[in-house]
Amino acid sequence: MDRLGTGIGWRPEIADGIAELPGVDWVEVVAENICPGHLPPAVQALRARGTTVVPHGVSLGLGGAERPDPGRLAALAERAEALGAPLVTEHIAFVRAGGPLTASPAMEAGHLLPMPRTRDALDVLCENVRIAQDALPVPLAVENIAALVNWPGEEMTEGQFLAELVERTGVRLLIDVANLHTNLVNRNEDPATALDELPVEAIAYVHVAGGIERDGVWHDTHAHPVTRPVLDVLAELCARVTPPGVLLERDEDFPATGELAAELDAIRTVLKEAPTPTVLPAPAPAPVPRPLRATGVAVPRGTGTATATAIGTVSATGTAGATGTSTSIGTAGTTGTAASTTDAARQRLAVAQTALLSALVAGTPAPEGFDRRRLLIQSRALAAKRASVVAKIAPELPDILGGDYRPGFLAYARHRPMRHGYRQDAMDFAVHLLAEGRPADPDAHRRLTQWWRDRAGPKPPRGGPAHRLAHAVRRALHRR
Repeated sequence: MDRLGTGIGWRPEIADGIAELPGVDWVEVVAENICPGHLPPAVQALRARGTTVVPHGVSLGLGGAERPDPGRLAALAERAEALGAPLVTEHIAFVRAGGPLTASPAMEAGHLLPMPRTRDALDVLCENVRIAQDALPVPLAVENIAALVNWPGEEMTEGQFLAELVERTGVRLLIDVANLHTNLVNRNEDPATALDELPVEAIAYVHVAGGIERDGVWHDTHAHPVTRPVLDVLAELCARVTPPGVLLERDEDFPATGELAAELDAIRTVLKEAPTPTVLPAPAPAPVPRPLRATGVAVPRGTGTATATAIGTVSATGTAGATGTSTSIGTAGTTGTAASTTDAARQRLAVAQTALLSALVAGTPAPEGFDRRRLLIQSRALAAKRASVVAKIAPELPDILGGDYRPGFLAYARHRPMRHGYRQDAMDFAVHLLAEGRPADPDAHRRLTQWWRDRAGPKPPRGGPAHRLAHAVRRALHRR
């Protein structure tokens, strides 16, 4: 892995400050927040002066039960090529659930949620990672996430889970030391043990970020200064391996440029003072050779079984390649004549993840074995994040509603999952208010009505209860 150096997460709010920071070797951009054909001028300027830019995805959902969406993969690949990136990164997390696998409405978390560390989940994750690797033009690295809740019945530690993932796929790792600290506080998982168990030679780079502890729970906010315990975990990692890159993340409550510079200096000090590591960076373990190709797309690597799986638009139904049965899986997740080796695991994982997400965002009962207090904390955090993001995407709503915006949105979100992203969430919230005859203030009601009409178009799309509600609101408004 090429050396990246010391970097910082690029955000529009601190773009000018980043351009002035000394010693910034590279930056990371949120992939979903940039358009390949219209890169922000500040990002173009960084590239022009030789600064490496790495796209960091947040919506792929590699840890979900469904196979990665081809459109999302194509978009991530396009961004990697537009930025000339040496690699792309994503998360070991699920971000949506429901849908065809459970014959239930699809739901979005709007957040990175942990997948269970089980054999089923690992099998699904490995296949999803291989599909992503096949679709991307550069190497992929995946990030460990912070978690507020523990899955019951887990079969592996985090280090064991990541080690087997690397062994089976050859994927690189993005290790977030702040998330390791978070899991120490919230899940009593020792960061040193995780670092001892995972293949540190597979690390592509490291994230460092701030957070805050409230009532015995660590919140990985990315909105507070980096704490000493997080830097201590970074030092633990550097005692084992020299990471090719280390990056400071900040997503909210951006401080002055001088404070960011001080945090970067603190990171550099840890790197400088680290003892000689016991492991030097090396190529990730070589993946198992792929025995079969179909339409130019490689077969996912298996685990020593006799069944070969071909990813691509194939229609073969006989035997091929290995000594077992060949399975055809379409790029959109459709299956051929034989069942995929992961289909049963996907079904079980889908049921479990849907039950958890429904409890978090739709108010359904907590699944058996989960800590109900922690689920409540996570549920409130998800609703609060939705309210904050919608307020940024649609700033007219808090302006129209004033002090009623946040309590109104939190009440709306309690039993209404996000279905189609934050922009649609803003529209659905407005529809909800108007259907209930709110806001009561005539001027605010008029402004909200006009805001919704300006964005809804002449004919709201058909299908689903939200769209039926929108039609009802439209009819009611026409009668005024």
